[in-house]
Amino acid sequence: MAIANRTETLAPSKENAASKIARHATVLSGQLQQLRTRMYPPKSEKMLRQFLTNEVSKLTSIPDSTLKLMSSEGRGPVPSRLENNHRVYTLAQINELRELFAKQKPAEALRFLPRRRPGEHLQVMAIANFKGGSAKTTTCVHLAHYLALHGYRVLALDLDPQASLSAMFGAQPEIDVGANETIYAALRYDATERRSIREIIRKTYFDGIDLVPGNLEVMEYEHETPRVLAQRSGSGAIFFERLKLALAEVEEDYDIVILDTPPSLGFLTLSAIYAATSMIITVHPAMLDVASMSQFLLMMGDLISVLDESGAQLDQDFIRYLITRHDPNDAPQSQVVAMLRHLFGTDVLLPTAIESTAVEAAGLAKRSLYELEMGQIGRDTHKRAREAVDAVNEAIVHLINTSWGRG
Repeated sequence: MAIANRTETLAPSKENAASKIARHATVLSGQLQQLRTRMYPPKSEKMLRQFLTNEVSKLTSIPDSTLKLMSSEGRGPVPSRLENNHRVYTLAQINELRELFAKQKPAEALRFLPRRRPGEHLQVMAIANFKGGSAKTTTCVHLAHYLALHGYRVLALDLDPQASLSAMFGAQPEIDVGANETIYAALRYDATERRSIREIIRKTYFDGIDLVPGNLEVMEYEHETPRVLAQRSGSGAIFFERLKLALAEVEEDYDIVILDTPPSLGFLTLSAIYAATSMIITVHPAMLDVASMSQFLLMMGDLISVLDESGAQLDQDFIRYLITRHDPNDAPQSQVVAMLRHLFGTDVLLPTAIESTAVEAAGLAKRSLYELEMGQIGRDTHKRAREAVDAVNEAIVHLINTSWGRG
């Protein structure tokens, strides 16, 4: 009898699903906050590393010898010195050098400062797929960092309620992003609460990149839009134009906007597709993922037809498929890649984002490969991964420049 009583005492009380999920959410959120506090103390901020002279030379095409001469003569930004006396520059200083050389050599200004010129439209790029694990956010982060390192002005916009992109830029969605501080603030239908997108854009630690953060609040747009559409018969255009109109407010401030879309085909994704001037669809080369992408494309086609019926004009410079998490030595993956190239031809980007422990290690530390210094991971591993990521981003930049008529 005593044993039976003891068993009854230890048995957990009945907990319904809603209570359990709420409890788990609270426990996990608290644990994540503790981990973040240990990794990033409350008053600490994420910082970008400095760049050695040879790295600066590769990024700017300014000869190493010229940089050293300028430093010794006291011209241009003054680099810091490491313990071994090597010169290092911040990204802000690198951008100062770009502007300096663009003014000194106007005929070669684009080589030093590739920002868009009058007549070149704002490039709004949606990175999309509703299959988890397609490396959508990883693609966004590496592309944003690559563009900023090469002198472009970038706005990264997190449309995903999971807000992984925001976390990569040091904005923890549960802690650092408050009410009415996501893109929902600029899209909401309540005029009294709606804010200009300028008010919610944040500077980041990465010079040249601004951020509109996300968190669970962005889901409010998915809930609110159907109610508004039901109340305002015949106003189909009211939801899909809002993001495009919001971005128009800051058009002159950026060269490229990168949209990290949610893993679903809801009103936010549809708004992103309408606002976008280009689209990169990420796909992991496995049959289940390709089957999921097929459904994504079918549904997207249907939704775009709805936009067409509403009088919306989609105007995209290019749509490309990017193979992600690619293992070139995996035979089944190679078959899938070959099939996609056969079906879609040059619409599949030639470079692929290879699966790499370097990318995974950087992601665990909430960094991109561009933020890692040599020695933080194996040299060869880092080099192979960096070359693959560079090749993908170079291909995308070529498409952007072509859309601007630069060839």
